[in-house]
Amino acid sequence: MQDFSNIQALLYDISRNSSEVAYKKLFVLLFPALKRFACCFVKSAHIAEEIAADVMITLWRNRDELTEIRNIMVYSFVIAKNLSMNFLKRESGKVIVSLDDLDIRLETDNSTPEQILISDELKNRLNQNIDALPPRCKLVFKLIRQDGMSYKEVAEVLGVSVKTVDAQLVIAVRRLAESVKKEFNLI
Repeated sequence: MQDFSNIQALLYDISRNSSEVAYKKLFVLLFPALKRFACCFVKSAHIAEEIAADVMITLWRNRDELTEIRNIMVYSFVIAKNLSMNFLKRESGKVIVSLDDLDIRLETDNSTPEQILISDELKNRLNQNIDALPPRCKLVFKLIRQDGMSYKEVAEVLGVSVKTVDAQLVIAVRRLAESVKKEFNLI
């Protein structure tokens, strides 16, 4: 998870001074998470990279208004979701795609000490259990646990209520806990 403490200063510098240095820092902060998020929808790292790049280009083009954006993370993720859904709609012959119908893949981030210490076998089992979650549960779990978003931010990104986000995360955690209990005979 990245440090977003100075993001407002970056946005101000980009907006008021068209600072490319600040934009590059913002890019480093946002791009990897946007790419992972888009990949959940489009199932292609290449297309997800293009979508994440398009989001970042949109931010640069609209740099004059960046300081007016209340939450740049939510704003960026909503753009990524919309671009992903538009791509899927174009590719599926104008068929409307529901979040519940998507096969969400969770990518692991090995940057924290806790994640590094977990054995590869346990990681594989956990990822299998995560992959078995319903698509919306998987997406909510990923946004909260991996990308560090708040319930409110996830609700805004997905266009659902905070209670729905909470319910989906409860379902995900409950199912993962049950799987771990069974796996290690803790029942």
